[in-house]
Amino acid sequence: MKILHTADWHIGKKLDTYSRLTEQRLVLNEICEIAEKQSVDAVVVAGDLFDNFAPSSEATELLYTTLHRLADNGRRAVIAIAGNHDSPERIEVPDALARVCGIIFIGFPNATVTPFRTQAGIAITKSEPGFIELSLPRCDIPLRVIHTPYANEQRLKVFLGTEQQETALRDHLQQHWQALALEHLDDRGFNLLVTHLYVMKEGGEEPEEPDDERPILHIGGAQAIYTHNFPTGLQYVALGHLHRYQVVDTHPAPIVYASSPLAYSFSEADQQKYVVLLHAAAGQLESFQRIELQAGKRLKRVKFKGVDTALAWLMDHQHELIELTLESDTYLEASDKKRLTDCHEGIIQIIPQIKNMNEGDSNSEIDLSLSIDQLFEAYFKSKNKGQQPSEGLMEVFKEVLGTQEE
Repeated sequence: MKILHTADWHIGKKLDTYSRLTEQRLVLNEICEIAEKQSVDAVVVAGDLFDNFAPSSEATELLYTTLHRLADNGRRAVIAIAGNHDSPERIEVPDALARVCGIIFIGFPNATVTPFRTQAGIAITKSEPGFIELSLPRCDIPLRVIHTPYANEQRLKVFLGTEQQETALRDHLQQHWQALALEHLDDRGFNLLVTHLYVMKEGGEEPEEPDDERPILHIGGAQAIYTHNFPTGLQYVALGHLHRYQVVDTHPAPIVYASSPLAYSFSEADQQKYVVLLHAAAGQLESFQRIELQAGKRLKRVKFKGVDTALAWLMDHQHELIELTLESDTYLEASDKKRLTDCHEGIIQIIPQIKNMNEGDSNSEIDLSLSIDQLFEAYFKSKNKGQQPSEGLMEVFKEVLGTQEE
């Protein structure tokens, strides 16, 4: 049995105002080609299918056409769970049509998947809250899947029936997973758990997380789940949520973040992205390997001390998306900013870094007997830690002042 693990597609995601939809079409096509080339029997998409609760029609179409292609007309099972960026209700909307194709959408924790059989031979042979067992056309062993879409304390209270809000999320999940493992997992099939959560070793180093996930994790979001909360009897844990490929632990089984298919924030600059291919057998994971994804633009964080130096570098790096920091003695002139943006259409941010920002006293008194030009200059310095206004800014000020006087 071959299984492909991917996650965090974030279809519809923008980098600032820059749309990534064209790149997403390319990289999702690449994932489909990998599944076809490797003759994969099942695909697991571990959450964050969309980037927000109300995706555009273009994003929705891209998701459905990609999953339909992956499903290969009901010959390949596709299991897609909701992440924290997804609306669980929206994820489950196309359920009846999806089942005909062998696509299993799971939006809520503890959801029960309706059993079905495709004409090509995919069948759900067992189903209960949080668990399915599948029979796959080319495989002589069943695939068992414990599934937990994104869960926080509130969703768990509603969908797992717990009333004790003060009880830790990880305790509820551990008990829930352990009960399913005891009931359904043995060495006659391949046993997998798929979830979209923040997972780490207890007492270990916290995994890196992308900038736009931090508020979700730490401000009223789900607490960390520890690797020892996963039950024995599993052969692999397919994670989504964090965007860098990482094997969080190898006990009780390999616990793996596959990575997002594209870099979605500059905290992911220069990261290589992957999908993970599993070779599975009854009661064991024979191997798992990451496969590099090539489509999409790399993100670069660069810093220069002058506009001309930056322009020379930008000319040689036309295919990346750029966060550009410019270190200088004065503020960036509008003409210089235009030179930069004209040179490279993939500049997402330009960050001026003024060398002498800490000089001067912002609280010093301003001499009101000065001329209007000198007063503006003194005011500017008081608000910008002693930084002198540029000649261009002074020219604009004088132009505005002259217009008012007319």
